[in-house]
Amino acid sequence: MRREWLIAVLVIPAVFAGPAQAQTDGYPSKPVRIISPFPPGGSVDLVARLLATKLAESLGQQVIVDNRSGAAGTIGTELAARAAPDGYTLLANTLPLVTNMFLFSRVPYDVLNDFAPISLLASSPNVATVHPSVPVHTVRELIQLAKARPGQLNYASAGPGTNPHIAGELFNYLARVNLVAVHFKGGGPGLIATMSGEVPICFTNIAETSTYVKAGRLRALGVSSLQRSPALPNVPAIAESVPGYEFVSWQAIVAPRGTPRPILQLLNERVVKSMRSPDQVQRFSDRGMDVVGSSAEELGAHLKSEVAKWGKVIKERGMKAD
Repeated sequence: MRREWLIAVLVIPAVFAGPAQAQTDGYPSKPVRIISPFPPGGSVDLVARLLATKLAESLGQQVIVDNRSGAAGTIGTELAARAAPDGYTLLANTLPLVTNMFLFSRVPYDVLNDFAPISLLASSPNVATVHPSVPVHTVRELIQLAKARPGQLNYASAGPGTNPHIAGELFNYLARVNLVAVHFKGGGPGLIATMSGEVPICFTNIAETSTYVKAGRLRALGVSSLQRSPALPNVPAIAESVPGYEFVSWQAIVAPRGTPRPILQLLNERVVKSMRSPDQVQRFSDRGMDVVGSSAEELGAHLKSEVAKWGKVIKERGMKAD
C-alpha cells in the first residue's frame, strides 16, 4: 500500500505538469506582436519599442511593435482583446486602457475581464511645455495668461481620456483656469503640433518630450511629479506653483484573456528580466522614466485600483468623449 502511494505521489505531479509544459514547449516558434494602440512617437510606442528589443533577445524570436491607432486607443485595444489567446499578440497600453471605459458610451472590451495581466512596465511624469513663441517662462506666468484669456488658449491632447488630456484637465481643475483641449490621434502628433506652433501648450510624457526641450524646440514649465525629474533637473514641479498637482503615468503589457497560464508566466519572467537589465534601466532613466517590472498579480491589483480611482474622477468632472 505504501509503495502504491509513493508511486502516485511521484506520478500525479508529472501527469499534471505535462499539459502545462506542452503549452510552453516550442513557444515562441514565430514572431511575437506587441500592439501599441497609438501612433509612433508617444510614450506607449517608446516603451513598447525599448521592451521589444530586449524581449526579442530573451525569447529568441523577433518581437514586432504594431501601431494600431484611433479612437483614443480603443481600436488597437479591441484588436488585442479579440486576438487569439496564444501568446503571440500582446498589448502595451497606458491610462486609456482604464479611462476609455468611463469616457465613451460604449467600449468593446472590459479591461478587467478581457485581458490577462503580464507586467507593469514603467512609470513617469508628464511635463507642461509651450511653444517658444508663447510669452511665459513659468507655471505661474502660464496661469496668469490663461486667466487673462479664459477659453482662448489650447493645449494638445493625444485623444479623449489619454494621459495628456487627463494631465491638462487636472491642471485646469486645480489652477482654476480654462485651457481648451485639442485632440490629436496620439501623443506624437500632439507634440509635433505644439512644436510647429499649431497649438501653444502640451502636457506630454517626459520620455517623448525631454529631447525637444533640450533642443530648444519646446520650453518646459513644470513636471507633473511631486519632485523634479533627473531628465530635466532644472525644471520645477508643477506642484510648486499649483499645490496638490500630481500626475504620474504608467505603461503596462497584457495579453488576451484565455492565454495559457504557463505562457503568461514565461512572458512575465522574460519581460521582467528584459526591463530590469542594467542597460535597460539606464535607457529608461535617461528619458526620465522609472522601470517597474511587476508581477502579473501586482499589475492586476493596479488596474483594479485605477478603475476605481479614475471612474470616480471622470464622473465627478463630467468628462465625456462622445
